Amino acid sequence: MNDQVNGPGNGAYKIKYNHSSLLIDTNFKLPTFDWLHNLPKGQMHSNLVEVRFKNTRKGFYQNVNDLRLNKGDTVAVEASPGHDIGVVSIIGELTLEQIRKYKIDPAKTEFKKVYRKAKPVDIEKWTDAKSMEHITMIKARKIASDLNLKMKIGDVEYQGDKTKAIFYYIAEERVDFRELIRVLADTFRIRVEMRQIGARQEAGRIGGIGSCGRELCCSTWMTNFVSVSTSAARYQDLSLNPQKLAGQCGKLKCCLNYELDCYLDAQKDFPDPNKPLEIMNGTAYHQKTDIFKRIMWYSFDASTAVNTFPVPVMRVKEILEMNREGVKPENLVDEVKQDERQENLNYDMGLESLTRFDKKENRNKKKHFHKKRQRNNHGNQKKK
Repeated sequence: MNDQVNGPGNGAYKIKYNHSSLLIDTNFKLPTFDWLHNLPKGQMHSNLVEVRFKNTRKGFYQNVNDLRLNKGDTVAVEASPGHDIGVVSIIGELTLEQIRKYKIDPAKTEFKKVYRKAKPVDIEKWTDAKSMEHITMIKARKIASDLNLKMKIGDVEYQGDKTKAIFYYIAEERVDFRELIRVLADTFRIRVEMRQIGARQEAGRIGGIGSCGRELCCSTWMTNFVSVSTSAARYQDLSLNPQKLAGQCGKLKCCLNYELDCYLDAQKDFPDPNKPLEIMNGTAYHQKTDIFKRIMWYSFDASTAVNTFPVPVMRVKEILEMNREGVKPENLVDEVKQDERQENLNYDMGLESLTRFDKKENRNKKKHFHKKRQRNNHGNQKKK
């Protein structure tokens, strides 16, 4: 019997067997929202379940023994060789939706089996294996360094029966780790599997907090990584500062692609910023653009953004059209529109004032109070 206990994100389950209990942490990454949990059980019949292991590793398994499995159950599943221990994360019809998402054909795929619900012996061996992972990773890094291998072992995951371990590593070039596998197998007395991952996959496995203050996207919901280029930052008129644009993985932040389509759609009708504006007073050069306010900022100095002037996009088009006809306007912005913009700017500045809600002192009352106090002091002096 599995009882869920209170914890961060309800991510802890207490496994009870014969008046004894073990607390199993199930705070795995990449959770899936069960939007079919309110449907009757009869409408969600499927013998496939999704089982989650350490960090971002998941797998689909077949419940061949028709076990009564619920979300959060700890199960023993088929592995090669031996068996592995994981936690059931999805059951029913939603499992088929996940299979379609990952483009897996159930008819052509041979799924591994769910053996049984985990016994106390299985869970104790599983917890012992998890406690050895960090120590094994440190020793493996030392061994790889002694063999002069240009690779970084970022994580180690033991199989539930402690007979096999997966070593996740990062390398910029091809690494011959045949000798490393032999040394690791002799040192830890286990079967060794080397699995190469990228910098973003490593960040997803380790986890962390991003600059936005939220947990990393790659460790919470992202499953497919799309390439990110500096052109995404240019289209959004962001400063090309590598310290701000790079994530914890050292690569460009994935969130640069989130709003890129909105920015591209918003500036479809924008004029070419490389074309200067010719007016009576001189030549104005583009410095920056506020895309969603549809304002382009121009300066009469091409090298530095000094004394910039905001010009609406429609006005920029008008000036460029006039320049093509050989006409130079007197000002960048019409005087009437410029006065209206100044009034709006003053109004906005008043709204943004930090002291706008403070009560203003009534100077007349303050003067009246001082005069009354002086009269009282003068009357007291006469009485004396």
